Amino acid sequence: MSYKVTIQNSGHTFDVRPSQTVLQAAIEADIHIPYGCRNGACGSCKAQLVSGKVMHDDYQQSAMTAAELATGHTLLCCARPLEDITVECREVGGLTGIKPRILPARVAKKEQLSHDVIALHLQLPTSERLQFLAGQYIEFILKDGKRRAFSIANAPHDAEFIELHIRVIPGGVFSAYVANEMQEKAILRLEAPFGNFFLRKDSQKPIIFVAGGTGFAPVKGIIEHMLHNNIKRDIILYRGARVADDLYMHDLCEKWAEFTPHLTYIPVISEPQTDSWQGRTGLVHEAVLTDYKDLSSFQAYVCGAPGMVDVAHTSFVQQGLLADEFFSDAFTFANPAPKPLIVS
Repeated sequence: MSYKVTIQNSGHTFDVRPSQTVLQAAIEADIHIPYGCRNGACGSCKAQLVSGKVMHDDYQQSAMTAAELATGHTLLCCARPLEDITVECREVGGLTGIKPRILPARVAKKEQLSHDVIALHLQLPTSERLQFLAGQYIEFILKDGKRRAFSIANAPHDAEFIELHIRVIPGGVFSAYVANEMQEKAILRLEAPFGNFFLRKDSQKPIIFVAGGTGFAPVKGIIEHMLHNNIKRDIILYRGARVADDLYMHDLCEKWAEFTPHLTYIPVISEPQTDSWQGRTGLVHEAVLTDYKDLSSFQAYVCGAPGMVDVAHTSFVQQGLLADEFFSDAFTFANPAPKPLIVS
């Protein structure tokens, strides 16, 4: 038995099977609601439950608080309807016709980008081409059914290989496998594309990109897409890292800035180790706030650790950025903790 979901804002409807979450069914139905991690960690798919009841899979407290749950909020990536429901949420344009699909991929090359970041270059079968928007992500489907998500670091025009930037996480089973065991020519299964982190082409506002760590990967894809398509909106790229050695592909960013008059590159180091670093220091979002006292005329695209993304969102809006001009992709690692199950 399936239940019907109605999006109050648009009147769009779709059915959800018992095996699906609301978000999974929406993606299958080509209904594009905001989302990020798809596992209850980032909160991007939070919506207001107008009517009906849902059961929630496990999610993180940071994604939806007990107070929000009590006031009728729901996380659509974790919500399973118990009856027909109506939700209030916005929808995302620009994704029509692009649906995730499962594909095999061969590891064409492994490349060490820094002491703890590896680039994987994946090759799809010759008869297949992945349709995606710059900034979206893929999910590896592991043998035990678990998934690992990584942003695509290349632009769609340069899609002979799918480029991923993988940080080796202490205690991370998959990243350790990539670093120590995965061989070139290994075959993997992936599903793609996913995500709402892509360039909104209906605006001419200047863009502030903020990338922390491997949050640079989708930003790189979007900037390369813009340069390839001669999109001349002003770009201010802020990259945050703990030490200078963590700024992998720093030379590429400097080259963009050197040869692109409308692109500015500002690396920011939070813990400089020597006096040789002559650039900006501190927290990367604070560098933006120092440079721009009024953000009302900008769009912001922010990708990195959830804490950085959250504080950037709050502080940028306080400094004048319109809330719907903030686009984010938060990288999450921890497993969700169990939470209350029913919302009515």
